[in-house]
Amino acid sequence: MRTQRQIVDYSLQKRALLRDLHNGKIGTLEVCDASPYLKNAARFHGEPTEDRCPVCRRDNLTLVHYIYGDELKQSAGQARKLTELPVLAMTLREFQVFVVEVCQSCSWNHLIEQFLLGRDALTADELDQGVAAAVASASGRHRETGSSSHRWEGGE
Repeated sequence: MRTQRQIVDYSLQKRALLRDLHNGKIGTLEVCDASPYLKNAARFHGEPTEDRCPVCRRDNLTLVHYIYGDELKQSAGQARKLTELPVLAMTLREFQVFVVEVCQSCSWNHLIEQFLLGRDALTADELDQGVAAAVASASGRHRETGSSSHRWEGGE
């Protein structure tokens, strides 16, 4: 996404946790403890992946995007679909996104990434183009030009 910044990747922490699990230092119940709320968020708001669960290897993982920020007020802490994030990024100054991977079968879950989104990172020209694209996508219309509205879908 165009306004994505301050990215924190937790892949090293995940690798260390899985190593401890496979070496027997920690038990499966300690890492497979997704709450019913998290599993429901994965079911209704999650983005399926092609990655198999590293614990049970039965199902593919699902990514859940949680949003937090002062401007969100009552919406803070909600799970959102990935397609909603660009529209929010054009309408809000700044908000934090936490990405959690979840296995529906064994309840494995792990924070894999966090980052900031919002229009504070845009220049005036980019802001004008982005707001127009966000309004068009929110109303169901798509712009035919090769502008930034198409970049969001590619996961820039």
